[in-house]
Amino acid sequence: MEIGATSDRAAGSAEPADGSPVSLTEADFHPSVAGHHRRIDAALWDDIYVVGDVHGCIDELRRLMDVLDPSADDLVVFVGDLVRKGPDTAAVVEYVRSRDNLVSVRGNNEHKLIHDRKQVASLGPADETYLESLPVALSWDGALVVHGGVDPSCPLTDQDAESLLNCRSPGGEGYDGPFWFETYRRQPRVFFGHTVLEAPVRTEWAVGLDTGCVYGGSLTAYDYRRDRFVSVPATETYEERADRKVLAPDDVNA
Repeated sequence: MEIGATSDRAAGSAEPADGSPVSLTEADFHPSVAGHHRRIDAALWDDIYVVGDVHGCIDELRRLMDVLDPSADDLVVFVGDLVRKGPDTAAVVEYVRSRDNLVSVRGNNEHKLIHDRKQVASLGPADETYLESLPVALSWDGALVVHGGVDPSCPLTDQDAESLLNCRSPGGEGYDGPFWFETYRRQPRVFFGHTVLEAPVRTEWAVGLDTGCVYGGSLTAYDYRRDRFVSVPATETYEERADRKVLAPDDVNA
């Protein structure tokens, strides 16, 4: 965890006055998030991949990792919701936590397990300890990874953990829109899951990666260095989902 000065920023803004990539510190977050923020140095990694919601889909995760073929010098970051709904939550958690170059932020489904709102019987004490250790936010220069999103209408310092985990439509959590990433226009660029998409979303300021693997869609990664998506199709539909809760490209005005 890195903590540094931010004197080069414009007053009241998280963005540096000179337009250089923003470097977030604990001071940029709400108190409920500040102690659950992990900062990484992107320069230490050859390649960086950001992966969407896995939801217990271990076969698809293994196939995606075979395609990406990350070395020990590459970093794979997950946007949370490793758990629940799919066929093998325990195998997914074990896969991620047992590899030093795989890291995840906390999703709303991990949050439910941590706070005993939901249970997964196959998870053991070591798995539970790992889930409790997951940060709510992970960042590097110019980039922020959270599960849900960032409300464009207020400063990051005003957005608590529940908001970053669940943000979908400012002022609500539904699929009626407008969606936060349609109007988000500031640093840092946010990588997120939570909102189920037919196809990944990429704007200058946000990248959406939950392409509904557990619902029969695909598991998607964003190749940060090459600015491209890599996806593998789901083997099957593990859980049904209403069409209105899967955003088609025409539903997104970004």
